[in-house]
Amino acid sequence: MLNKLLFKPIDNSALIAFRVLFGLLVAIESFGAIFSGWVHLAFIEPKYVFSFIGFEWLQPLPDYWMYVYYAVMGICGLLIMVGYKYRLSIISFAILWSGTYFMQKSSYNNHYYLLILISLFMAVVPANANFSLDSKNRPSIKSSIMPQWCTVIFIVQMFIVYTYASIAKLYPDWLDTTAVELLLKSKRDYYIIGDVLQQKWLHYIIAYFGIAFDLLIVPLLLWKRTRKYAFLIAIVFHLFNSIVFQIGIFPYMSLALCVFFFDPKMVRKKIFKTQKVIEKSKDSTVRNKSIIMMLLIGYFVIQLILPLRHWAIKDDVLWTEEGHRLSWRMMLRARQGIISFKAIDKANNQTIPIQLDTYLTYKQKRSFASKPDMIWQFAQFIKKTYKEEVNRDVMVFVDCQVKINGKSYKPLIDPKVDLASVKWNAFKHSPWILPSKQD
Repeated sequence: MLNKLLFKPIDNSALIAFRVLFGLLVAIESFGAIFSGWVHLAFIEPKYVFSFIGFEWLQPLPDYWMYVYYAVMGICGLLIMVGYKYRLSIISFAILWSGTYFMQKSSYNNHYYLLILISLFMAVVPANANFSLDSKNRPSIKSSIMPQWCTVIFIVQMFIVYTYASIAKLYPDWLDTTAVELLLKSKRDYYIIGDVLQQKWLHYIIAYFGIAFDLLIVPLLLWKRTRKYAFLIAIVFHLFNSIVFQIGIFPYMSLALCVFFFDPKMVRKKIFKTQKVIEKSKDSTVRNKSIIMMLLIGYFVIQLILPLRHWAIKDDVLWTEEGHRLSWRMMLRARQGIISFKAIDKANNQTIPIQLDTYLTYKQKRSFASKPDMIWQFAQFIKKTYKEEVNRDVMVFVDCQVKINGKSYKPLIDPKVDLASVKWNAFKHSPWILPSKQD
């Protein structure tokens, strides 16, 4: 049954349409990051960049070369859109985008992670087999069909994303709308809708509609009777998120992905009705069935396990942040931190106050002050800096108070632990993170 589901030949119109939309959206994202000043804010202005732990070797290019980096990604997007040198373009974009993702996490966003996964999918599917410059230049690759797994992978991935996002919202501060109220508090100055967004009745609608939408949207899109209505609801939902939360291309990428839920023949009729149908299959697809199936099963098993890993780590992920990333825990809470660092010279016990403004931008200070992994990284950076610049071996201690969803401040980091001397373990609880339940 699984074999039939994955390798049934179907019309490839949905994939071709998504390729065009995907290329356009990633080009907008890349060029938009340049012209909006985001590249400067995230990569050029900071003296120190918080990369993912283990990716410290991945640093921004010097001077203004990060503009060139993003411009190349934008060009790759345009080439993807028109299907020119497609395989090279999509693989290049996937590598470059992954680089920017692991290079900095002060602006961490689940949507950026999703874009890596979608890019990887696009790198292995035959998205240039039609309506592309590649298929025009090389008629031998032209085809109007593809194996059904090329559609299934997108549907299953979105089901995982939405389902885990719905489950993550089932906690007290979301259910009583505390988290929603705080997320919308900063939108008070929005023209026309600002005051409406502060209304309690709207907070309840957003909170519970968000849970229901994430849980039901994929099943409703899969069922033919509800598909059109679900798509209309998705349009309203994602446009609302785009206007209110300004989260880049994600709402539009999500809408573009809906094309995989519609009958591909209908997509052809609506979008590619002038394109000639060319039924052509490749023997290699048949020969590699078992390999493709094992790879897909392995990939989705990992995708199912990753968001659950925080259950194997001590304490509440809402407090410790351990297991938060790569888990589709999207826009769930508001964290604020007050933090100070001090270094102590091991040679003479001299205390050295650390001025955060010397190393970090305002945005970085706001971002890292409540996140243990970034606090640990900065302690390592301080130790390394003093060793290399003034040849002083120092211990680094942190005083950090954090509040979540507007509640009272509580100490997050044990101030007696030298963070410069402890090792990071991504799969275990760090004992220097104080417990969430404190007297």
